[in-house]
Amino acid sequence: MTTRAGWISRLMVSTVCSLAALGASAQQTIKIGEINSYKAQPAFLGPYKQGWNLALEQVNAAGGVLGKQLEVVSRDDNGNPGDTIRVAQELIAREQVQLLFGGFLSNTGLALADFAKQKKIFFLAAEPLTDKIVWADGNKYTYRLRPSTYMQVAMLVPEAAKLKKKRWALVYPNYEYGQSAVATFKKLLTAAQPDVQFVVEQATPLGNVDAGAVTQAIADAKPDAIFNVLFAADLGKFVREGNTRGLFKDRAVVSLLTGEPDYLDPLGAEAPTGWIVTGYPWYSIDTAANKKFVEAYQARYHDYPRVGSVVGYSALMSIADGIRKAGSTDPDKLAAAFKGLNVQTPFGPITYRAQDNQSTMGAYVGVTGVKDGKGVMTSYRYIDGASVQPSDAEVKKLRPAD
Repeated sequence: MTTRAGWISRLMVSTVCSLAALGASAQQTIKIGEINSYKAQPAFLGPYKQGWNLALEQVNAAGGVLGKQLEVVSRDDNGNPGDTIRVAQELIAREQVQLLFGGFLSNTGLALADFAKQKKIFFLAAEPLTDKIVWADGNKYTYRLRPSTYMQVAMLVPEAAKLKKKRWALVYPNYEYGQSAVATFKKLLTAAQPDVQFVVEQATPLGNVDAGAVTQAIADAKPDAIFNVLFAADLGKFVREGNTRGLFKDRAVVSLLTGEPDYLDPLGAEAPTGWIVTGYPWYSIDTAANKKFVEAYQARYHDYPRVGSVVGYSALMSIADGIRKAGSTDPDKLAAAFKGLNVQTPFGPITYRAQDNQSTMGAYVGVTGVKDGKGVMTSYRYIDGASVQPSDAEVKKLRPAD
């Protein structure tokens, strides 16, 4: 009996020590959960992951945050809102992460925003562009980094209005992002040019565009100009089919995201010319912030950055700055700290607006061309996101009270 009692006593002591060691180990790092559609959207999210890894290495090499190293636990959501919630629950319950960031598609981003609201956990939406994340479905625990759909369309509409084209065709992926982009384009262009007509719409399944049928339908409508919202593989199919059929010959095109190297570079010499786009001409942006980022990124990965790289890097840096300002990872303290938070990014300084939790990150607007067999952006300029956001009064109508 004595031997058995002694054995049980030693076992209990050992167990308590192990649990104490585990707890001490967990407290040595700040665990951050990251969720994204890596398998579904590799062109953007491969560079994005490299971007946040670079920021993570820099932050930790400089001593971490609040005396602790940052640790990111990343999961793939398969581009599916149901899987997004499943892995978010796993990260909190099993991995015990203290906050979340990530998201790419608008539907998965909205799922995470609602999850953050229900679970009262802080969530930084890095990439999802849907306006609902900060407006109709906004909540105190969710912030967004990238310029929203509304903001990016608002950057392009003045250029579209200058074309003075009356008959427009619209082509877009048939889900929240594409639908919202087209609705905003119609609204803002009509306000700028009341006589405009939208003669044909092609809403295509995400990732499964029938480029031949879409191109033919647009050609049959004989538009003067095209507003395109397709991206990734869908964009490539549309561009190639349009080139083959002469759809873009003597026809203006205004296109969201097409100037981003994530999507422009895979087109090679087939890249469109003369399109008005948003993008990232990393190779010729002559600012100290961009040069420093490009040099660090190339030194680390022996590759050039894409927009995804900038988004990933800026997201992790935003989180580090937010935790420092809050002095904590408590969700309510983090949410309060992010209001008015200033962050340095490769695009320059940004601020997270107190009005709607949206950052003022902007984008480059320019014209596509081909140089040395590659797509490039020319005649570009940076548009500060703060200049294309609605007024505080409008935001108050669009966003529920936290």
